[in-house]
Amino acid sequence: MELTYSDVENILKLVDGAEHLDEMEIVYNGFRLRVVRGAGPGLSVQGPVPAPPAPVPPPAAPAAAAGTTAAAIADGMTAVRAPMLGTFYRAPAPGEKPFVEVGQRVRADDTVCLIEVMKLFNSIRAGVDGTVVEILTGNGALVEHDQVLIVIAPAKED
Repeated sequence: MELTYSDVENILKLVDGAEHLDEMEIVYNGFRLRVVRGAGPGLSVQGPVPAPPAPVPPPAAPAAAAGTTAAAIADGMTAVRAPMLGTFYRAPAPGEKPFVEVGQRVRADDTVCLIEVMKLFNSIRAGVDGTVVEILTGNGALVEHDQVLIVIAPAKED
């Protein structure tokens, strides 16, 4: 059994809520998580023998909402937001066609991008039927929780 992103997130919430706990280390099945409160860069997460990271190309498009979680979205538009902190990918693999492009029609259950967290790839769905109006994040960019990734104009109901 491996720890999931959700497991790590729950552990960190427990540590954050425990006022008497200043330092903690968990080692589980080749995975190491060390948290030190108030000591600068104290979060250290390690997995089994990590491969050297591949160079990340610069973002393909300027990230208008990068570093912010609140972006101005026009009335009537739907924002697809990052449900977690991680790395944003527009395509299922390097060199493959992106999930969506501006102007493309999407269904609510269509995957519009991936967010990678600790080698786990999470599919992000459109959440609404409509047309992609804007993609606010570049491929390979780090995104924050609740950051607007994609703007969709919902389909008009007849």
